[in-house]
Amino acid sequence: MVTQTTPTAVSRILEDLRTEGGLQGKDVANIVDVSPATVSRWASGKATPDIHRQTVIANLAYIARRLADFYEPAETRLWLNARHPLLENQRPIDLIRNGDPEPVLALIEQLDSGVYL
Repeated sequence: MVTQTTPTAVSRILEDLRTEGGLQGKDVANIVDVSPATVSRWASGKATPDIHRQTVIANLAYIARRLADFYEPAETRLWLNARHPLLENQRPIDLIRNGDPEPVLALIEQLDSGVYL
């Protein structure tokens, strides 16, 4: 007998990150400092990340959804991993990982308002 698991909030977010943000399980694993196998367990609903990691994943998903208005998933993945001069040459993904998504969101607001340079 095959047991099916019900999608969890985290598994749905991870799927959104894959489809909208172009991020694979190994990308998420690197961002939240766990193994790809752990992300796979989260995606299948067999485990749940701690609240800190849930927060990082939720911030990442929100940012990926915002970027989906401007970029294709592969472009979003690249944008997140590239250094940006308006972020003091930091990578958006590092700011998100370190719990500081606000500068990234401010930059996306500039994209949205057409002020982006």
